[in-house]
Amino acid sequence: MPLETKTTDGTAETKKNSKPNTVQGFIREIVELVVVTLVLLIVIRWALAEARYIPSSSMEPTLQINDRLLVEKVSGHLGKKIQRGDILVFYPPPIELGGQDLKNDPLTVLGRLTGLPFLPYEPAFIKRTIGLPGDHIRIQHGVGVYINGQLLDESNYTKEKPNYDLNVLGDIGGRSTDGGVIQPYRAKELNEPIIVPPGHLFMMGDNRNNSEDSHVWGFLDQKRVVGRACLLFWRHLAPPPYPQILDE
Repeated sequence: MPLETKTTDGTAETKKNSKPNTVQGFIREIVELVVVTLVLLIVIRWALAEARYIPSSSMEPTLQINDRLLVEKVSGHLGKKIQRGDILVFYPPPIELGGQDLKNDPLTVLGRLTGLPFLPYEPAFIKRTIGLPGDHIRIQHGVGVYINGQLLDESNYTKEKPNYDLNVLGDIGGRSTDGGVIQPYRAKELNEPIIVPPGHLFMMGDNRNNSEDSHVWGFLDQKRVVGRACLLFWRHLAPPPYPQILDE
């Protein structure tokens, strides 16, 4: 209800209830706060780093299920090249997603950018970089991984020997089923190496015989890399006394 007050000259002045303006101002402040928070989340996750947890045993013993780690993005933005041995978080190739690529509807994109748990999200993998562009790779059952003819020393992060040879994906005109260029299928029969194409990587889990990785789905396009795992800040059931740098 409008209120009447007396002015200095004795005339009546009507003072309107300010409650609607107060409510509108409150709503506006909430909206502004939400927008600023989302923008900050997006900037931090895109430019600096994001936290991830380990959902599977494919990187054991290096990373355990439910470990928490920090994935940094700065080195990628600065043009630092990926090195052999880097542990990367990435979106798997379409062949591992049932032939579908990443979704681009607004909610999924917002979930990908912000990491908010109540929004749709797409699974990301974490594996170790084994092969770089141009590398010749061969995997020998019970022996290990050969890079450019040399047996790779992996004693720092895995004790397992692969219980498989490298199975090249079915070849169609020199291309794997996910579009990656590969050497003809005869490479498997002749025990010849495959060659990592430009702009791609060969990724493997440290838990060699329990990992869906490049020996199953082929090469990884570097454009699908999210970032490099750099800091283990929580070990499930056995938290380390200090954060562990992942620099093996």
